[in-house]
Amino acid sequence: MAVPRTYHLVTLGCPKNDVDSEHLERLLTGGELLPVIQPGDADAIIVNTCGFIEQSQEQSMETVEQLAAAKRDGQVLIVAGCMTQLYGRQVKEEHPEVDHIFGVGQWQDVARLLSVDVDAIHDIPESNVKVSGPSAYLKISDGCDAPCAFCVIPKIKGGLRSAPAGWLVKEAQRLVAAGAKELVLVGQDTTAWGEDLGMPVASGIPGLLEMLSEAVPDTWLRLMYAYPSRVSPKLIETMASLPNVVHYLDVPLQHGSEAVLRRMKRPSNLEKVHTFIRDLRAVMPDIVLRTSFIAGFPGETEAEFNELLQFGKAIHFDHAGCFTYSLQQWTGAFEMAEQVPDEVKHERRDRFMRQQRKIAAKQARRFVGRELDLLVEGTGEDDDGDPVVAGRTYREAPEVDGLVFAFGTAEAGQRVRVRIESSEEYDLFGRIV
Repeated sequence: MAVPRTYHLVTLGCPKNDVDSEHLERLLTGGELLPVIQPGDADAIIVNTCGFIEQSQEQSMETVEQLAAAKRDGQVLIVAGCMTQLYGRQVKEEHPEVDHIFGVGQWQDVARLLSVDVDAIHDIPESNVKVSGPSAYLKISDGCDAPCAFCVIPKIKGGLRSAPAGWLVKEAQRLVAAGAKELVLVGQDTTAWGEDLGMPVASGIPGLLEMLSEAVPDTWLRLMYAYPSRVSPKLIETMASLPNVVHYLDVPLQHGSEAVLRRMKRPSNLEKVHTFIRDLRAVMPDIVLRTSFIAGFPGETEAEFNELLQFGKAIHFDHAGCFTYSLQQWTGAFEMAEQVPDEVKHERRDRFMRQQRKIAAKQARRFVGRELDLLVEGTGEDDDGDPVVAGRTYREAPEVDGLVFAFGTAEAGQRVRVRIESSEEYDLFGRIV
């Protein structure tokens, strides 16, 4: 293989994959490889795949197929990441044009293959850290020890591995120095951070939030992927006491029926869920809550699905997604009896989302008349030529929630004050103060 000078990187899947790709890019550019926009112009094409659910696996396969079909002589095609951890042999058999297969976490091996002397890059300089907007993802851990019957992540990623606190503080400071105004903390289960390092739940993630808050005091910190049984009183107290930890929490709950949750091997005491949500709202009345649910898990009856609907009505989540159950090999639910027909799954998912849209609209209306800080992500004009900015307040996480549109002038990356004048199901509208 000729020594490559340029590369094109395709990233699929979740924000955690974005973080992995950013790490790989820093290795490659530190090794003096140059990124190019078009795959046809690259000496090496790298695909960071996703294998979490069936749809993401299909998207990864389709992407590899398209790149393999367009591959020219002399190019190197590398496929890596979550999907290849599961189906690497299949990828190679179906697409002989693929030159190299790597699994999860083998980014240094990818870099070495491309003639990057990884061992010489002892510390990637801060100038190599790039952020594409006012927000950046900080992956605090990888892998998961939870036994969820529907999830293939432990097979792909292995057990929980927490990043050391000192490294995370340094990485947070690098990202902020590169322009980030918000750090979004991600991991398979962020609230488990530190358990593998011997830290108890009560002091793990709360302690990390305190260290990060002190290290980057003017930067928003947003916590995603919290496990319900680990939303402790200490975590609630810490979130409320630190001025730059936004009052937003993402807790994927997966269902509102205790019977279904037991089959899922998830925390199934819903009274505890109601309790910690009451505690969150008592300490932080302006807290914004996001969650996600699965419709059509094996054995789900109409009565159990109605329990989910009632649970959603009772809690009134600001943001909630509902996904159809995806049959996954290597999971406990793969061979469960009473698989729910696809048409039933989709009908139930759609029914939940119709209900949630009404709830989301009501929750959004509570922000009308308030003044909020806005991270500006883009600028433009309305139909009359008046200047408009688009961005997010603490209420909206990047990529998964809505946006705020405000009349006025500001630059992308700025934080400005806006008064909210109206709302829709997912978006807010206002004016820069």
